[in-house]
Formats: sequence, structure tokens, C-alpha cells
Amino acid sequence: MTPQALAAASAASRTHDTLIAACGSSEPGTACRLVWDLTHSGTATRLTRVYLAGPVTVALRIAFVLLLAFVIRALAHRILRRMTDRAANGGKDGSGHALLPELTGERRRQRSQALRTILGNASSILIFGIAAIIIMGDLGINLAPILASAGVLGVALGFGAQNLVGDFLAGVSILLEDQYGVGDVITTSATTGTVEAVGLRVTRMRDVNGVVWHIRNGSIQQVGNQSQGWARAVIDFPVPYQQDMSEIRQIMTQVATAMWREPRWEGVILEEPKVWGVQSLSSSEAVWRLVAMTTPPRQYEVERELRERIKVELDSRGIATAPTVFTLTGPDAHGGATLAAAAGQAADAGKHGDSEFGDGGG
Repeated sequence: MTPQALAAASAASRTHDTLIAACGSSEPGTACRLVWDLTHSGTATRLTRVYLAGPVTVALRIAFVLLLAFVIRALAHRILRRMTDRAANGGKDGSGHALLPELTGERRRQRSQALRTILGNASSILIFGIAAIIIMGDLGINLAPILASAGVLGVALGFGAQNLVGDFLAGVSILLEDQYGVGDVITTSATTGTVEAVGLRVTRMRDVNGVVWHIRNGSIQQVGNQSQGWARAVIDFPVPYQQDMSEIRQIMTQVATAMWREPRWEGVILEEPKVWGVQSLSSSEAVWRLVAMTTPPRQYEVERELRERIKVELDSRGIATAPTVFTLTGPDAHGGATLAAAAGQAADAGKHGDSEFGDGGG
């Protein structure tokens, strides 16, 4: 190799070593190399590396992390929106139509909106929390003490706030599974009442006496919902034991069918009421059962109306309800049968009008 080539190689080596020393890296960045090539000044190169290239690189990394976090958040919310929309449109029977579309559709929409909000907020907190940790690492913050402290704090909160965490998870499960919602009549181990608010920690309900109950979601072990889908009005009506059974069935069927066909009860009674027959028997009465499928919570209103109409129809045909049998205790217990017999005679006298109790019974 000629002396000129050796000199050129030595100069290039010294230049490269100086560039590496000025940029502080074996692989100098674009800005650092550009300033060195223009100025051949170690001071200018170091200033560029410290005050320009470094901050710009960190800023670009932070911007990239934030952009990636926003993209992931948008994708997560889109997936959640599709899932909740599918849940809102579900709940159909085999024919492809909801049993009560005017009720179940709105209920599912409300539930899906609440779930979308909760899950969306949770995903946003998780995504941006991870992004914040990455950004702190890029800023040169030592994450080991922070992560260790967060772990200890999480363990402490897990042990110290078990009831709170349990209530929160139970509230999420109630919303996910649609166990009950606002306006439903439910029965818990505490009481029966109408739900006024469903939170992630507490359910507020009001009983028939107007008392407001605040029940922790984690303490609800079982719940009965009287307002989901459809309800059933059950009427048990006692009639005299000796009354003709076929006549009673005909009367109850006619009264219930006539009520079902009235425009007032259209949409309340979902199908034609059915007379199931004799529910129980005793020495004085036969209890007949009539059932009707209704929209919740109108079953109680239907029960009261049917009882009243059946009673009026039976009275118009001269059929008395079953006599009341009194059971005496103590010294007068031996006269219980006599009192029951007298009550039965009074009922017969009122029906035939030929008894010593007077016309029509006294």
C-alpha cells in the first residue's frame, strides 16, 4: 500500500473516531452526522445530539405511542360496539321474533348502552395506563420502584377492600347477565320491591310500603325477577263443593275469554286465559285455578279484575262462594262441627229460600 493510501486511511479512521466521540454512539444519528459533516465541530455535534436529536427522538416516540394507543382504543371500542349491538338485537325465539319486542328491545338497548360505557371506560383506562408506563420509560424514569409500589398497593387494596371489589364485580355481572333492571319487581333475601337504580356497587329498590332499600350487589345471593319477558296471572277461586263442576268451568272460561277480547286488555293479556281445573278439594269447597299470560307487571291488575268479574257472574247465577269453616279451640272445640253445619245450612237456605232463616237468608 502506498504512503498516500495509508495516510488517507489513517485520516478517515481519526475522522470516524472523532465523529463517534462527538455523537457518543457507535452508530451516529442522521442529525449528528449531518452537523459533523457540515461543521466538523465536536461542540456543535454534541449540542445537536443533546438539545435537538435527543428531545426530537423522545417526542417522536411519545407521539408514536400515543397514536398507537388511540388506534388500539378505537379498535377496542369498535369491537365493543359490535358486541353490544349484537346483544341488543338478540333475545329472539325460534320464529325470529321477540316475545315482547316493545319491552325487551328497549330493555336490551339500555343494557347494551350501559355495558358499552362501562367496558369502554375500562378499556380506555387499561390502554392509556400501559401507554403512560411506556412513555415514562422513554423519558428515563426508573419504573422498577413505581411498579413495585403499584403491586404492593394493589395487594393492599385487594385485601382491604374485598367487599368493594366483590360488589363491583357483582354489579358488572348483573348488567352483563341482565338479571334485573330499573322498573323490575324483584325478590331478594331482604325484601320484595321495585328496582329504582342499578349501580356497580349498590342496587336501590322500593317496597310496597314505600321504604327505600339500598342493597350491596355482592350480598345478593339469589334474586327472583317478576318482570322479565312475560308474567302469569294465577287466580284460585273457591266454590261450594257440591256445585256442578262443568258449570263452573264454563262460567270461568266465558268470563276470562270475554275479558281477553276487550280492547282495553289488548296487549296486556298475551294469550287466551286457560282454566286449569280444580286445584284443591276440602269437605266444603273446591278451589278452581285460572291462569292468564300477561305483560309484567300487569299480572296483579289482571288477577284483581278477573276475580271481580267471576264473583259478579257467579252471584248473577245464584252460585254462592264456598262457606267459611271456623275451627274452635279450647272448651268450645266440641261445638266446631255444629257451627260449621249451621253455616252450611245458612248457605243452603239462602239459595232455596225455604228455611227458617227467612227469605233470602238472614
